[in-house]
Amino acid sequence: MSSSRDGKRTLPELILMKRRGEKIAMVTSYDAPGARAAEGAGLDVLLVGDSAAMVVLGHASTLPITLDEMLLLTRAVVRGAPRTLVVADLPFGTYQVSDEEALASAVRLVKHGGADVVKLEGAGPAVSRVRAIVAAGIPVMGHVGLTPQSATMLGGYRAQARSADDAARVMEDALALERAGCCAIVLEAMPPPVAAAITARVQVPTIGIGAGPRCDGQVLVWHDLLGVSTGPAPRFVKQYAALGDETRRALEAYAADVRAGRFPGDPHSYPMPEDERRRFEAAARPAVPDSTAP
Repeated sequence: MSSSRDGKRTLPELILMKRRGEKIAMVTSYDAPGARAAEGAGLDVLLVGDSAAMVVLGHASTLPITLDEMLLLTRAVVRGAPRTLVVADLPFGTYQVSDEEALASAVRLVKHGGADVVKLEGAGPAVSRVRAIVAAGIPVMGHVGLTPQSATMLGGYRAQARSADDAARVMEDALALERAGCCAIVLEAMPPPVAAAITARVQVPTIGIGAGPRCDGQVLVWHDLLGVSTGPAPRFVKQYAALGDETRRALEAYAADVRAGRFPGDPHSYPMPEDERRRFEAAARPAVPDSTAP
């Protein structure tokens, strides 16, 4: 994807990619080293997802993560990938109550976190939130289908839009978000024909996750993609590496070397000139007690 003159990815470029049929590659990111690697690999968009609650902070769902925690992660990602478009999730409880609360939260993510775009889930009341945030000049990415922040109401983490009526509802949600001003929409966990139909109807890019190949782009969670997550991966995940296994092997080897006295060795130690070593050891040698003292 081409970039603007200062090298920063832009939203108009994503629109052009959709029109040209060029796929958008997006991945979640939670820290500076990961963001640096993603930027070096040429990813188009990085998402600081509230999935960090689960894959970074160890919670059982996305709900507990706070706005302050999202700000910390977003700042780290922006520092690591200054030339990549960064989207940050509005966490649960920071936009549901009112348009004013939603706008205040979005301002913090942009002003103090450095995010280029904020993302929120669902339609319904969220449509009004999108309008308020966009009216203040902050781009918003929408999210329909499986919305993890409301997974309990949806019957758990399972595919959506599998009936004609549900598919029509998700289509209308996506269209409502576009009309409200969303710059892009994530389509999660839905049959490919539904995602393809939505992608054809909306003018903004769609980013799929478990929504088939006919979205304008794809996103995966960093830990799933790299094989770092524990437990069974979701159906839609393709693991491109097994870094979890490799990391465990490295840690086991390190612990074994420490316990056996093999690490650290000379290559991992700082040398000292021989004459300085002798002087130090002489000075540090304990004094011999005077046997004639009373």
